[in-house]
Amino acid sequence: MSEADLILLLERKNVSTTRQKLAAWIESRRVQTFVIIAILLNAIVLGMETSPSIMASFSTALITIDKLCLVVFVIELIIKMFCYRLFFFRSGWNIFDFFVVGIALVPGAGVWAVLRSLRVLRVLRLLTAIPSLKKVVAAFIHAIPGLSGVMTVMSIFFYTMGVLATKLFGASHPEWFGTLGASLYTLFQVMTLESWSMGIVRPVMETHPWAFAFFVPFIIIATFTILNLFIGIIVSTMQELSLAPEIQTHTDPELVTLLERIDTDLRALRKQIEKKP
Repeated sequence: MSEADLILLLERKNVSTTRQKLAAWIESRRVQTFVIIAILLNAIVLGMETSPSIMASFSTALITIDKLCLVVFVIELIIKMFCYRLFFFRSGWNIFDFFVVGIALVPGAGVWAVLRSLRVLRVLRLLTAIPSLKKVVAAFIHAIPGLSGVMTVMSIFFYTMGVLATKLFGASHPEWFGTLGASLYTLFQVMTLESWSMGIVRPVMETHPWAFAFFVPFIIIATFTILNLFIGIIVSTMQELSLAPEIQTHTDPELVTLLERIDTDLRALRKQIEKKP
């Protein structure tokens, strides 16, 4: 659920005008631009904190800026939770912000030090603050069902070729194909086309001249076919999401109202039919 949907939900629920105005203000372009600037500034500071020489000279200033940015994030989160109440958690983006900001509030001592280091995830709030990045993430999420099928096919293919490679080349090249795990990792390297020819295939062909008959079909299927399916599904999903607003924009409002009325009448008619013996 987007921010606009949450604001409309507040209007439909007839919540107080104060909460509606505050929600519109916190979601306004001016405020969100300020938040984006704070996120970028915080990202720069977190990067500078990794340098011992910079920290030795400007540690106080960097820590102060980091805390001020955190204050901005916490205030934004509190205002949103006040405005939306339980509706706040209907948005996946709000849950993501809550998780990222919550990590930054974890104490930095003892066992919590590991979680504290994850405060760099605050940079990922850019994904929720910039609409264009939201579309990319939304496209990837919507593409997951299709990608899961491709990953299943790829896993079966990799496992089959990994077992075959271990049987064929394990004895002569144990460093690459001695075990199933080593074979799977080597085949993954071959799939990425990283030093696949001079680094792996040609040395294998010195002892097995026919090895090209194994690796060439593997590259054609794994690299040029299966990987392109990943790209095709994501691109197709992005096109569908980009066309959806245009379809909604160009749809006649009267037609939409008529279709909703027809749908309501059909549901009422269905209930009447079900009641009859």
